[in-house]
Amino acid sequence: MQLPGKKAAISVPVDLQSLVDTHERPFVVIDSNYRVMAINSAYERAFGVSREQAIGQPCYKVSHNNDAPCHESGEDCPHVNLFEIGKPESCLHIHYDANHRMCQVRVTAYPLYGSNGELYMGEMVQQISGPEDRRVNGRRMVGKTEPFMACVEQLKMMAAAEAPVLLQGESGTGKELAASFIHDHSPRSEQPFLTVDCTVLTETLFESELFGHARGAFTGSVGERVGLFEQANGGTLLLDEVGELPLSQQAKLLRVLESGQYRRVGSRSGQRKADVRIVCATNRHLWDLVKVGLFREDLYYRIACLAVRLPPLRERLDDIPMLATSLLEPISESMQQSFKLMPEAIERLKMYDYPGNVRELRNILFIAATHCKQGEIDAATMDALLQQHQKSMGRHGRAAQEEQQPAIENNASAKDESSLHAAEAQYITDLLRQYSNNRREVAAAMNVSERTLYRKLKRYHLN
Repeated sequence: MQLPGKKAAISVPVDLQSLVDTHERPFVVIDSNYRVMAINSAYERAFGVSREQAIGQPCYKVSHNNDAPCHESGEDCPHVNLFEIGKPESCLHIHYDANHRMCQVRVTAYPLYGSNGELYMGEMVQQISGPEDRRVNGRRMVGKTEPFMACVEQLKMMAAAEAPVLLQGESGTGKELAASFIHDHSPRSEQPFLTVDCTVLTETLFESELFGHARGAFTGSVGERVGLFEQANGGTLLLDEVGELPLSQQAKLLRVLESGQYRRVGSRSGQRKADVRIVCATNRHLWDLVKVGLFREDLYYRIACLAVRLPPLRERLDDIPMLATSLLEPISESMQQSFKLMPEAIERLKMYDYPGNVRELRNILFIAATHCKQGEIDAATMDALLQQHQKSMGRHGRAAQEEQQPAIENNASAKDESSLHAAEAQYITDLLRQYSNNRREVAAAMNVSERTLYRKLKRYHLN
């Protein structure tokens, strides 16, 4: 298929359609006039539209059946900015799926240039409200030990309720995965599941991000914005790291939780109903924060109606064989080689305490795979790796447990950078180099969602 415009100066022997079909996720090519130039097979399957129906039509007609561009209807849209500055853009968006149901997606737009120099927009569409994405890149809760199974039973009971849930646990214990588990087993499972990282919600953007804003609400707001409460309507909203919210934002959150209503910033219309189930997650001891005045007591009781503690990995070491097998699968796929842990290597893994929990286990397995030549990770390889790992971390087996209790300072909410964070930052840096800065492949290698990877990149200033 040839793009419209001037004749190309050189002939490129690659068909556009076959090129976009190489993308595993839905992908569409759009010109400056909003016309769809190509879609791939994944897009056809996800949104129930054929190439014959889409090509040549306005993108807003194809995805929304609208008669005007999305940004004129109040939605965030990367089209305008990309064609103005020619840089990648990403935002949350609403699409209609193959069953004509509204679904939440993240669109990432890339500048594409034709051989004649004309600019086009290549747009990758990631569904974030579907069941596969709610499993966080296919990961499931894995384990059989008593602490793990007791936690799962609690999560199942909580899923059937409508009350807010508080997920507590150390970093790396799988709180985001537990939240998606609650949603998938709840009556809201067919509705959106959205996550907001509370560590990135600034004072000025908090209300706009959660509740949306009207056109002209503040300088730079050229259109309306649909907030996360509205996007998650009927579904579940995860407030990740809720303990990091400043007190002023806590008050605003409490207000909507108590009243069940909110108003878009700058809107003169009436109150909107918040039909959203709230799940909060934190690695902080919220009650300790309450006692020193860093977290509102009334908000604590509001969000902690149902509370569950996710056990750290050191309390369920017998789950390591199952966990390791599950974690090695995406590592094998990303490296295009099959890896197997020998029984002696598994026993070595069970002798460590994992201050970074499942996330640290995953990192260790990845490093082990990179040092394994024949696909079998043996005891000698694991001994050498764990010795080096413990030295670099400044941790030694079960003695590390005593060092993991978080300290709370009266006038500071930021946590000190630990040696674990430094090691993780270096690990991500190495992966970025290995995969030529392809964040999708890096996230797959780490077995985390792209959203989680993006958060880590911001934390470690690796953007």
